[in-house]
This record gives sequence, structure tokens and C-alpha cells, in this order.
Amino acid sequence: MTVAEANWPRRYAKPIALPERLDLLIGPTTGIVHLPRHLKWSGNPTYDLDSPGRIIDLYHTVINEAMSPDDLHAHLNEITLKSLWSYMWLPVAVRRIWEERFPELAELRRLASAA
Repeated sequence: MTVAEANWPRRYAKPIALPERLDLLIGPTTGIVHLPRHLKWSGNPTYDLDSPGRIIDLYHTVINEAMSPDDLHAHLNEITLKSLWSYMWLPVAVRRIWEERFPELAELRRLASAA
């Protein structure tokens, strides 16, 4: 499964894109990233990954707006995702489906909340 529909009510029926495996997330970790219009349709599509605030904004945007696993593979990085996971605000349905698919993300969030 690469695009999931949540089994609980949501305000809109947009599918949630998921990678097959986290190790397929090989996006950049430094420098400037320009998101395509389908991922960032308003506001500034440029993200400086060397800025902590902008990198978390990029991850939030890509996870929420990805139309396919390819969007995730191109713009997210497994190690960076894991380091940001417990700090990112995500809609409940999005976080739940990612954590169901990748229990290690749920565990990272649990460990961060216990600290």
C-alpha cells in the first residue's frame, strides 16, 4: 500500500501518501529546496534545509500534501524524518496512519514524550 485512506472521519477525503519503506526516503538534507506547485500551492515554495524552522516546515508540507510516494522519496530523508517526527505537528489521521505503517515512528514519539 502506498496511498492510504483513513478509516475514521476526516474533513476531506484526500488520500495520505506513504512510502513503501522509510529507507526509500533519500531526499536532500542540506541546501535550498524548491517544492513544486502541487506540494506548495501558496506562499514561498523555497526552503533552506540548513534552517531548523524551515526544514520542519518542509517536512510538514510534504507529508501533508504528497500525492504519491515519489513526492516523499524526492523531498524527505529517513534520518531527518526520524529526528523531526516527535516535534512535527501533523493531523491526527496523518500521524496515525504513518505510525501504524512504521511503528518505529510511534516509538520515537513515545520515547520523546517520556523524556
